[in-house]
Parts: sequence; structure tokens; C-alpha cells
Amino acid sequence: MDKATKDLTEKTISRDERIERFKAYFNNYFAVEGIGKWVLGRYWQKTSEKERAEYLALFEDMMVFLIVDRFTSYTGEPLQIQKSEIQDEKNITILSDIPQKNGKPAIRVDWRIARSDHVIKIVDVVIEGTSISNTIRSDFNSTIRSRGHGISGLLEALRKKTTKLREVTLN
Repeated sequence: MDKATKDLTEKTISRDERIERFKAYFNNYFAVEGIGKWVLGRYWQKTSEKERAEYLALFEDMMVFLIVDRFTSYTGEPLQIQKSEIQDEKNITILSDIPQKNGKPAIRVDWRIARSDHVIKIVDVVIEGTSISNTIRSDFNSTIRSRGHGISGLLEALRKKTTKLREVTLN
């Protein structure tokens, strides 16, 4: 965790380099495809292979762009592991806190981790009791319902969002 934090908060690297570094961590340690499928929910079965491939690529880009810029403002507070809770033989939750400066209360961050065969990956991050996966799933379902046209409306929205996020210039 310390290496990832150091790699992603280094002040001398460009945003493009930070994106590439985070994308590598994201794919190595998160169950990106599994999360993407779960977030899409029942709509996954209603998509073609081409739509699935585009959706997963856009989902990954969106997640990377949304998260990577947050590392530029991270001031280096160490993640403090509090305990782990075994849910069953394949699932565990790691409970952690990120201390804050100026006497502010620590931020609670829980990491849901799952094992599939012999691979262990993060399947969700819960910040202050709010599941990132659940939030995105709700947003995507709302987009699909409001735009109509099934998955094509969501893909259009994701294309626009990722284009906008890609073009963000940090000050």
C-alpha cells in the first residue's frame, strides 16, 4: 500500500503518468470486470459482446479518471488497518481508517475482498458506509431508465463523461 501511495502521489509526475500508474494498480488489485458486470446488473445479459467490451473499457476509464486526480491532493496520511472480518470462505472485509489533520475525525474506508480460484482482488470500497459499487450501480440504472434505449443510452453517457474526464486539466 505504501508503494502505491508513493507512486501515485509523487508531485513530479504528469497526470498522464499518474493515470498509467493507477490503471496498472487498478487492474492488478481490483476485480474490474467483475465489478463492471455487477454494476451493470440485469442489463449485462441484455448486451452484445461488442457492447460489453465497450462498456468495460469505458467503465475502467471512468473509474481511473475519477480516482486518479484525487491523489494529487492527498497529503500522505497513512492508511491504518483496524481489523479484518471474514464473511465466508471467499470473502473478507478489511476495516481501515485514514487519519485527518487538524483534529478532524478519521475517514473510515472498508475494502471488500473476494477470492476466485487462487486470485484475490478488491471487489468494492466502502467509504464512510457508502459503497462505491452500489452508488455507481444506482447511477447507471438511473441513466439507463432516464435515457431509454437500454445500454446504448448508458454507453453514450459514458463516452461523454470519459471524454470530459480525460480532458481535465489540473491547476
